[in-house]
Amino acid sequence: MKRRVVITGMGVVTSLSCQVDDLFERLCRGESGIRPIKRFDASSYRSRFGGEVPDWPPEGCFSPKDAKRLDRFTQFALVAARVAVRDSGLDFSKEDPDRCGVIIGSGIGGLEELEVQHCRLLEKGPEKVSVFTIPKLMANAASGHVSIDHGLCGPSAAAVTACASASNSIGDAFRTIQYGDADVMITGGSEAAVTPLGIAAFGAMRALSERNDDPAAASRPFDRDRDGFVLSEGAGLVVLEELEHARARGARIYAEMLGVGYSADASHITQPEKDGLGAAKAMRKALANAGLNPEDIDYINAHGTSTPLGDQAETAAVKSVFRDHAWKVAISSTKSQLGHLLGASGGVELVITVLAVQRGVVPPTINYQTPDPACDLDYTPNEARQRNIRCAMSNSFGFGGHNASLIVGRLNGL
Repeated sequence: MKRRVVITGMGVVTSLSCQVDDLFERLCRGESGIRPIKRFDASSYRSRFGGEVPDWPPEGCFSPKDAKRLDRFTQFALVAARVAVRDSGLDFSKEDPDRCGVIIGSGIGGLEELEVQHCRLLEKGPEKVSVFTIPKLMANAASGHVSIDHGLCGPSAAAVTACASASNSIGDAFRTIQYGDADVMITGGSEAAVTPLGIAAFGAMRALSERNDDPAAASRPFDRDRDGFVLSEGAGLVVLEELEHARARGARIYAEMLGVGYSADASHITQPEKDGLGAAKAMRKALANAGLNPEDIDYINAHGTSTPLGDQAETAAVKSVFRDHAWKVAISSTKSQLGHLLGASGGVELVITVLAVQRGVVPPTINYQTPDPACDLDYTPNEARQRNIRCAMSNSFGFGGHNASLIVGRLNGL
């Protein structure tokens, strides 16, 4: 029999806030974390703005020595993990380390370190490349360092599925506990790709919004005038715990993890299928895994990247899965405020989805001004809305055709 899994701790690092409660409140007020890029001169780029985490790292988080050995994406993960663990109330000195693990995804890993060391190689030669290059840039570095930071010897991995990385990681961690291989898992995603190469490469694909005159209004999911996504950085991590383990220590429980579904488009390396067939399969599998019907879902935190094709495909997928209920379920894309955190997006968005369930509030899709006939569902335009939310879904779809859907709900079910 599969064991029940609950969420007992959460931590975030985003361009809008690095505190979970404050982040949700700002989202519900319709605030944006999208600004002109400051960490490098982006004046010659097609897109000159993004979701940078300001004033990083916070004072006291890392010694100067440690900071030099950790890429920015790993720093994000370490801080978010520490916050999530503290929030959970867990004391790992009292836990069996072999029953506690880490799965943290990243779509790209240490891109900044790769850029810096490549420049050093070309300018100064191979002997000047840092000894820390590989440990800093590898995509599993965040999982490794978080395991080390907390002394956890249980299952450890890193999903790398582009923008679905965090959701795949969370789903894998969920199943790890369900099937008895661990009692506690720290999981989610981290990304730090707002770099010269990151902005240039996505810009070359014409994937990014070029609304340079108004960055805060650039990410406009499902709006007719959307012109691409906004590249952002950060981390979103949760502590998953077996229900009875959490109850035994008197833990506060945010929500229950109910289901996960994965699929592949198997059609194009960067473009989703227009009819959203692959995304629909992931949603159906998540519902089946949770033992729920479409009508049981009250809120969907959409992948909603603000790309012309992606938003249309997700809308088609929701209609295919939810049928008549598609027009009744509340939908929003918080990427309208945070931008697209790539491999970290599913982690941050699960945190937001959990708080929506707990507080009965649907955060808005801001910048929604002009309806698109191909996107005709209820996207919670511009203002947060009170709603009784029993169960909610969070969608993540990545380059490569990777699709992942997660479902959470109140602990006591429907």
